[in-house]
Amino acid sequence: MPEVRGRIRRSAVRAGLLLLILVLVLPAPAHAAEPVPGVPGTVQPPEPAVGENIPTYDVVLTIGTDGVLYVRETITYDFDQSGEHGIVRHVPFRRGDRVFDVRNVRTSSSTGAPSRARMTRFLRDVRISVGDRHREVRGRQAYVIEYEVGRAFTPHSDHDELVWDAIGTSWAVPIGNAAVRVEAPVPLRYATCRAGTPGATTRCLRDRDGPYAVDFIQTMLAPHEGMRIRVRLPKHAIAVAPPRYVAPRWTGGWPGTALLALALGAVALVARRPAPRRGVGAGLVSAGLLLIVADAGGEVVASGPWAFSMGDRCLAGLALLIVGAGIMRAPGPDGVIGSGRRPGGSTVGRSRREHIASAGRLRR
Repeated sequence: MPEVRGRIRRSAVRAGLLLLILVLVLPAPAHAAEPVPGVPGTVQPPEPAVGENIPTYDVVLTIGTDGVLYVRETITYDFDQSGEHGIVRHVPFRRGDRVFDVRNVRTSSSTGAPSRARMTRFLRDVRISVGDRHREVRGRQAYVIEYEVGRAFTPHSDHDELVWDAIGTSWAVPIGNAAVRVEAPVPLRYATCRAGTPGATTRCLRDRDGPYAVDFIQTMLAPHEGMRIRVRLPKHAIAVAPPRYVAPRWTGGWPGTALLALALGAVALVARRPAPRRGVGAGLVSAGLLLIVADAGGEVVASGPWAFSMGDRCLAGLALLIVGAGIMRAPGPDGVIGSGRRPGGSTVGRSRREHIASAGRLRR
């Protein structure tokens, strides 16, 4: 009997240890989610993390009788707790070959934030930097950007059309609420808005405010999503200036691009082999400059320096200029830059003749 009681005692101890291990190892059962007050059966979602964002973005597009688009943007920007020097607004001035006239930029801030504007044209956008390089701002700030856009309307046979991205797609932060108001001097019979990316857009919520104004509203725009406005006006309702077309910066095809690549390879080859005559390099540089001037000079004279574009002739001239400069800067046999072969004999030949002459003088 004692043996039986000992076996039962050992089995009980083992079972107790096993139960204790299971209680300590297994996770506790999940508690039921608490319903939202007033809404039975629903679970309150977790609050999203708050970071840098644009709570509100209000735009007023006023179409003048002179055909100019007058833009006023009121941007409420939340910098969160990170310090920044201001905001940057990218306004497009080029769409393909089409060029717009962005001018008369004015900026201000109703919250006292630094609002000095700096404009820079780069590739396709006018970069408007609003703020101060030497002063950081935090929290929620409000900025107002005003500017004018000329040559924005496209004339057609029976109407004049405006297609404009009201807030742009360059913002890297989400936008909570965006509103765009379009005002015209004539009744707006055709005005639409599409929100999102160019590849996937949705219709904006529309609210007409009389015959001359239309409001478009969109919420929860993701980074790099915009609102594209399209307006059609009857012919001769406003004075529409003819569109301006300027070739893009890079208009060269495969021949010019391949020639430029070969020129870069030729420079590396010149550095490993004896350099040709310096006169050859100077001639290539002169020919390259003439090709560049011939290709781009007419565009610059006709439309200003921003009309400059790099076509095949310009790329060929740049290739000749690179090779010529490489020849002129390549070291000669004596290791000195620019001491390659010149007319009248090479450096090596002259050194050998001078050595023979000096040896003959010593014998005499």
